[in-house]
Amino acid sequence: MSSTKFDVIVVGSGPGGYVAAIRASQLGLKTAVVEAAELGGICLNWGCIPTKALLKSAQVFEYINHAADYGIKVSEASADFEGMVKRSRGVADGMSKGIQFLLKKNKIEQLLGWGKVKPGKKVEVEAKDGNKTTYSADHIIIATGARSRELPALKIDNEKIIGYRKAMTLEKQPKKMVVVGSGAIGVEFAYFYNALGTEVTIVEFMDRIVPVEDEEVSKALEKNFKKAGMKIMTSSEVTAVDTKGEGCKVTVKGKKGEETLECDVVLSAVGIAANIENCGLEDVGILVDKGRVKVDEFYKTNMPGYYAIGDVIPGPALAHVASAEGIICVEKIAGHNPDPLDYNNIPGCTYCYPEISSVGYTEKAAKDAGYEVKVGKFPFSASGKASAAGAKDGFVKLIFDAKYGELLGAHMIGNNVTEMIAEIVAVRKLETTGHELIKTVHPHPTMSEAVMEAATVAYDEVIHL
Repeated sequence: MSSTKFDVIVVGSGPGGYVAAIRASQLGLKTAVVEAAELGGICLNWGCIPTKALLKSAQVFEYINHAADYGIKVSEASADFEGMVKRSRGVADGMSKGIQFLLKKNKIEQLLGWGKVKPGKKVEVEAKDGNKTTYSADHIIIATGARSRELPALKIDNEKIIGYRKAMTLEKQPKKMVVVGSGAIGVEFAYFYNALGTEVTIVEFMDRIVPVEDEEVSKALEKNFKKAGMKIMTSSEVTAVDTKGEGCKVTVKGKKGEETLECDVVLSAVGIAANIENCGLEDVGILVDKGRVKVDEFYKTNMPGYYAIGDVIPGPALAHVASAEGIICVEKIAGHNPDPLDYNNIPGCTYCYPEISSVGYTEKAAKDAGYEVKVGKFPFSASGKASAAGAKDGFVKLIFDAKYGELLGAHMIGNNVTEMIAEIVAVRKLETTGHELIKTVHPHPTMSEAVMEAATVAYDEVIHL
């Protein structure tokens, strides 16, 4: 290597790590990135990007199957499962190469191998051939991400009990699948496989699917999924999986006692666990609490010169959060004065169909926090653009503080709502009130009109309902 001394070393090249490294380089800091697997981390290679490619394939397949609804006659379509997986991997590979280009463009040194932080502001990198090299830096950022969490009754074997990585590279499409967990990962894969014809059952421990979302969103998605032929089991847990036979026998304890489900594959989608093992944290003395690294509002650990961002710290395990944290972290290192991240204004998006997006308080959380609220809900069934697009499922729901008009939260379910939520994030950042949102002219006909319309519902000024 041309150098073993840097201003900043980032361990991990996911959306937290590579973004932090590029911003550090932009600010004039000599920077290196350590990566043991693929550049771009889980998000680009095994998460956000390839899953969206699979979901798009499923959506196109559904469009073709419903072409007659749009006045188009087509011959019968069939899903090429292997072709969909191949396309997804191609998209991921292209994005990973793009990260390599960005790192080179920004003169960031790539240190390939397993990174382990050491005392004295050092990082040991073990290459695939076993050779170890030690590098030093004034600032070391840990951005090692996360992996699928395992439950005692759901030990992943990557054959019959699989995690999200295997779910996107299965050799053949299963006839029956049980999805355990109904967070974003669970419902996205449930939608994908159901759309292709797999018989899907969702098992959720909580009393509703997508339990972090507003209750009305959960009900709407469950209704849609059941209409699509999925079986939904809430307030239920998997207590055992028998994989001895040809398929799987899944024992589920639910509201009506125990029952056994038979399937080809079980997808465990019960959350994630931070990658903090064998990273040297104990050697350095970096504090960990409940499986996450403890940091302050600018991502400093308890040890000077060591920082952590992304899925290894408490907070939402989202790619855009990791990127924002990385930028704030290095700007603070560079002597700038960034504002701490507002974790109550982080958008969440789920890319099943219908899509889900949300930000801020749910209606229940706002009331529990002591707010008197005004709620406006506008259904896409009343939207001209949604009718024209054949996408009338869903709604936009806005929650306002009745006293000051502050927009406390937004919850959307429907076609393309993951593109619409950014407006809400921006207006909340700018402290826009309900009346100001009503007076903001939205283009017609668009799905985004529903945002303005929902605000008019909250203030009893609605015209189109």
